[in-house]
Amino acid sequence: MNWDQIKGNWNETKGKLRQQYGDLTDDELEQAKGSQEELVGLIQKKYGKTKEEAERELDSMSA
Repeated sequence: MNWDQIKGNWNETKGKLRQQYGDLTDDELEQAKGSQEELVGLIQKKYGKTKEEAERELDSMSA
């Protein structure tokens, strides 16, 4: 699944993100609204991951 598909299936993707990243709030996920950059930034901030780690995790989730 690519980022266009993630944006198109945002409600489904939000559910997966909530499962994997329970500290992300609904408001934060709504604000990100499928933006890879914003999601990476949120994961970095909340979980202390590097940009590369966050991108890799999101890419594997969307595969």
